[in-house]
Amino acid sequence: MQSFDMDDIDHAIIDELKADARVSNVALADRVGLTPGPCLRRVQRLEADGVIVGYRAEIDPHALGQGFEVILDIELADFHRAAVDHFEATMVGYDEVLELYRLFGSPDYFARIAVSDVAAYEAFLTDRVMTIPRIQKVFSRFPMKTLKSLRSTEGGPR
Repeated sequence: MQSFDMDDIDHAIIDELKADARVSNVALADRVGLTPGPCLRRVQRLEADGVIVGYRAEIDPHALGQGFEVILDIELADFHRAAVDHFEATMVGYDEVLELYRLFGSPDYFARIAVSDVAAYEAFLTDRVMTIPRIQKVFSRFPMKTLKSLRSTEGGPR
């Protein structure tokens, strides 16, 4: 694991960029107590060092037809390398899969799925997920309320 040498100003820059990645360098410098030149050099160093790995736009999931999220726990019947590789490659290839984690213990995998509604989820589960060989069990959970998410602005300002 790589260690990064960062001070309080670097952490302040990161916090400001996490809150608003489109902030101008002049405004960012003002917020962290620097002049624009040194602030820009610090941001460029954080990028070059791999601390800042990218910037992204937050999109309303409803605009993409992905306003309905499901948490999916998946257990495989066996762990033959070919079966695991096929399962992972197939799931990663689905646009509906926002996140996929292989876990220690049970369940074997955790996935966050986003579709338009319950009917779309049922079709995704039946026609895609359940057709992948060597799946033993699937447990679906439907969030009642989003309190904090990197994906949405629900739960208040960030």
